[in-house]
Amino acid sequence: MTAPSTYGLSTQARNLQWLLTDLVEEVPGVNSVAVVSSDGLLLLSSEPAGAAGAAGPAGPAESPRPKGPRGASADLATIVSGLGSLTTGAAALMDGGSVKQTMVAMEHGSVFVMAISDGSLLGVHATPDCDMSVVAYHMALFVGRAGHVLTPEVRSELRQSMENTP
Repeated sequence: MTAPSTYGLSTQARNLQWLLTDLVEEVPGVNSVAVVSSDGLLLLSSEPAGAAGAAGPAGPAESPRPKGPRGASADLATIVSGLGSLTTGAAALMDGGSVKQTMVAMEHGSVFVMAISDGSLLGVHATPDCDMSVVAYHMALFVGRAGHVLTPEVRSELRQSMENTP
């Protein structure tokens, strides 16, 4: 995995990128990770923006890349934002309060979405054989560490850096 450049970013933004990179590299079964703002914009990704779509339409036999959304960063951000919106709406209809986390288990993988205190969402795409409790635990650690750092200024900085990545 190659992380986006942290050149010119504030200490807080670099720390968030480091935490995200650590989540992908240290947790078995994690394919990709995205942090999405409350308005659905990609803030952080485990895949550089320029690599989105690098796998092309090739299936698993033609590409060493794990199965996952094509252009993983953009697609995962869209999926995370959509699931967040859907589950928030469902919780409101059921008087369920705020949504803490969502997990979708599929035949060929899993998607986890966890709320961050500022309304942003952390999304993880993992392999079907991942230990779901380990993934959820490490996501909770990320959320606990990142929640107080995602100030409006840092969100703006991260959004700008994602837009400027070639």
